[in-house]
Amino acid sequence: MANPTYTKDFLVSLYRTMVRIREFEESLVEPIQQGEIKTPCHLYTGEEAIAAGVCAALTQDDYAFGYHRSHGHYLAKGGDMNALAAEIYGKETGCSKGRGGSMHIIAKEQGFLGSVPIVAGTVSLATGAALASKIARENRIAVSFFGDGAMGEGVVYESLNLAAVQKLPVLFVCENNFYSTHLPLRKVRAKDNIVDSAISLGVPGFVVDGNNVLEVFESVRAHRENIRNGGGPVFLECRTYRMRGHVGPDDNIQGTHADIRPQSEIEEWKKKDPLLQFEKVLAEQRIEKSEIEHMTEEIKREVQKAHEFARNSDYPKPEELTQHVFSE
Repeated sequence: MANPTYTKDFLVSLYRTMVRIREFEESLVEPIQQGEIKTPCHLYTGEEAIAAGVCAALTQDDYAFGYHRSHGHYLAKGGDMNALAAEIYGKETGCSKGRGGSMHIIAKEQGFLGSVPIVAGTVSLATGAALASKIARENRIAVSFFGDGAMGEGVVYESLNLAAVQKLPVLFVCENNFYSTHLPLRKVRAKDNIVDSAISLGVPGFVVDGNNVLEVFESVRAHRENIRNGGGPVFLECRTYRMRGHVGPDDNIQGTHADIRPQSEIEEWKKKDPLLQFEKVLAEQRIEKSEIEHMTEEIKREVQKAHEFARNSDYPKPEELTQHVFSE
């Protein structure tokens, strides 16, 4: 049962964020398969509750940094859907002027300061932003989103250690979907103990159900003011599951790898779909199904318009190839 102190508007807004992410991600499947979209897309389908729950607990002034699977973080932090679609199509009207594609997206005005395909590439950037915020006394949190595979990178441990020593206002969010590309977590780590890596360095760590948006939200809300007010960093391991391939709709269709995940495992996780879980909460709160259906149709139209905007936008001019690449 949802906490009775939640307003209807808040619950609907959480669901709306997740549906916007889901509908946008699923709308990319056909144009990817048809070859219309060229940039590699790491779809966030199945992990929507993490971005929605974390970002609902932040302010616009708080910073967020993503990684290669970050369409959801961008949208949840308030990024413009038209600009995201245009960037994925490689168009001039994209959020990175068509130069970045799916994995280099940014919404600076909304506090989403970018994503990169380099594994763990933005963890140190979030830590540095938190250090800058502390020095400037800006009362701002920096959030670092990254996958379980990033826990094999040394920069994560360096960042955790620095954040702990300096008591930096940074929230580390590990989205553990149990696969590093196609390698199961059990073959990467001797123990299922990601959160212990943070705790051992002096960073309080917690494991949450990454498919439960309210649990994610409450976990961030419980720690955000302490983080903001000098209490130091926090590490959240959000356990979830991607419903699509590592890159693209399905790895077999992409022809790059065989998706080695057992079908039975995929079916079990489908039962834990974050949207389906939250729809039960909405029903318990007597939020009408017709209202939800109307909102979903509205979002589908928004997504369709984003694709139309992208398709009707111009590609960058060849002679301007090097513009918007280096700081001027």
